[in-house]
This record gives sequence, C-alpha cells and structure tokens, in this order.
Amino acid sequence: MQNDLPIRKIIHVDMDAFYASVEQMDNPELKGKPLAVGGGGKRGVVSAASYEARKFGVRSAMSGVKARRLCPELIFVRPRFDRYHDISKKIRKIFYDYTDKVEPLSLDEAYLDVTENKKGNPSATRIAKEIRERIFKDVGLTASAGISINKFIAKVASDYNKPNGQKTVNPEEVIQFLEDLDIRKFYGVGKVTAEKMYQKGIFTGKDLKSKSLEYLDENFGKSGRYYYYVVRGIHNSEVKPNRTRKSLAAERTFSENLSSEVFMLEKLDHIAEEVSRRLQKSDVAGKTVTLKIKYSDFTLQTRSKTLPYFISDKSIILETAKDLLYQEKLQNSVRLLGISLSNLNTEKKPKQTESKKEVSVQLQFEF
Repeated sequence: MQNDLPIRKIIHVDMDAFYASVEQMDNPELKGKPLAVGGGGKRGVVSAASYEARKFGVRSAMSGVKARRLCPELIFVRPRFDRYHDISKKIRKIFYDYTDKVEPLSLDEAYLDVTENKKGNPSATRIAKEIRERIFKDVGLTASAGISINKFIAKVASDYNKPNGQKTVNPEEVIQFLEDLDIRKFYGVGKVTAEKMYQKGIFTGKDLKSKSLEYLDENFGKSGRYYYYVVRGIHNSEVKPNRTRKSLAAERTFSENLSSEVFMLEKLDHIAEEVSRRLQKSDVAGKTVTLKIKYSDFTLQTRSKTLPYFISDKSIILETAKDLLYQEKLQNSVRLLGISLSNLNTEKKPKQTESKKEVSVQLQFEF
C-alpha cells in the first residue's frame, strides 16, 4: 500500500427519477400518481418512471405496452428535453458554488471532488447534505448522494438510500463495504456479467476479491483488471471537469416496421441532418460513421466505416450511412435506425495509467 498518491473526497449526486419528477413538479395533478415519461403506444418506450410506477415494476427502456400491462393506471407524458436541460443547468450552478471539479455524467447525475472546496468545509458528508437541501429549496426536486474516497464507491453508495437520501462510506469502512456488496450492485457489472459471475460462485465482493488477477483476466477479459482493483477500494480515476465527448448520435424508432431500403433513405436523411446539426452546434467532427439497425425481432446490428478525414457535413454523413445500409442484405424488417459519429477531433491520446499502483484507503482527516 502506498500513501503518497492524492487523497480525494468524492460526492456522486443523482437526481431522483429526474424526468418524471420534473413532470410531477410542473403539473401538480400528476403528483403521487404512477407516471412514465415516453411513449405509451404500440411502439413507445419508457424513458423514465416515477417511484409510484416503479412499485409496479415499470422501468426505463421498457416497452410502453409492457409498462401498461404491469400498471394499467400508468400515465404517459411526452419528454420535454429543453425543460430538463434548463433545470439541469440550475442544478449544476449549485454544484459550482462548492467546487469547480464537477464531472457531469448526464442531465441528472454528476461527480464532485470536494477535497478542496470553495466553502472551506472539511466534511464531504455535510457538503452533500447542503447541496441536496439547496437543490430542493432552489429547484424543487430531491436528490440522493453517495460520498466516499473514489468515484466508484461514491456512485454505488448514492443508490443506497434513494430517494432523497445519502450514504457515506468512510475510509475505514471501505473494505468491509465492498466485501459485503452484492455483485449486482458493482458499477460496471451488467446483467450478463453478473450471471456469469454467479455461475463461477461469485456472489459478493468478498467472493470477487478471492479471485486472482490472472483468473479475472482469463475469465472477464479487459474488465478483469478493473474488477480486481475496485473490489480492493482502488479506483484512481479523477473527477474530470471537461469530459471529452467520445461520440455523437441520433436515432429514430418508427411507428411501423420498414422492410424496404427505399423507405429507410428518407428516415436516414432526417437522422443525418440531426447528427450534423448537433456536431456543428458542438463544433466537433468525426471520422467513423456507424449505422445502427434494430430489427422487428429486437436484434441489433451495427455497421461502421472510418473515413480518412474528419466530417460534420450532412451530405457526407448521409452518403456514408447509405453505403452502410446497402453493405449487406437486411435480416428482417426494421423498427429503428440510428447514425453516430465517433473518433472525434476532440479526443486526446490516452496517457499511460498507473493501474497497477495501489493506494491506501485510509484517509487521515474528517470525512
């Protein structure tokens, strides 16, 4: 163990059912009722669900049909992203009153490094509580928070006392907390990986910790090293105030399945226009165009092409997407098309990391 690396106090703030909570705040008639933001029709998908709806098993990314089956009284409202963006800006403004080290993950969650903060407050726990109180007072919404020595543990902890709560994992509690943690709660362990771990007798952090680095590398590939270190409380990733965008995309789900490429070209035209608009608004360009195709049986296929130069122009994006569409015969009728641009001109060459370096989880000051 080494004690010569930076010591951090990290907060992960996560808004409670953000989209749904905004809709309930703006329309008091929706308060206390099961609500879904998204489409409730035959082709609709749930973008977010209120806690009242979650009690029935309604979750984001669920089809509107299934959501209605689980909760017949479910109320659907269309998303208003401009409104969500506006409120997100107000929330981030509160964050910046405490620290400039803010790393937004999405409209409704962010990491804050408050090791050194503008309030001179030595307690990350008290700062998190104050931030949550200010969000409620100034914005009218509740937030939950996780507080610990690194981003991984803070994110896991923020889910513990939801909604409208927080959890601090103090330095001396880190190892026990991780050993007791259900493997499904490890950030970065998805459903498929969790099932694979179960089959290998890994159910908790303690089980995961018992496996060697070689074993995890062999069975979980590149993620094996990540699992090996995070279960030991080692996660050296800093809060990055200016996160580099990796890709930019737009997609459309159709009201009826499309079976002819001719009909799809018109859709791709609109999608390419939206991608180009977003690229130019962000003043970025990319080299790799990816066409996303979701078939009527929900199978997903992607086709990519990397150009020798950066592009943001709609016509080039569209022509490349057309080439990808005609690259091979479609497997079935299509319910969704998407275009993304990656390999952007904002990306920096990765630096060598010190992933093998161990850091002490014992911090010697108030948390």
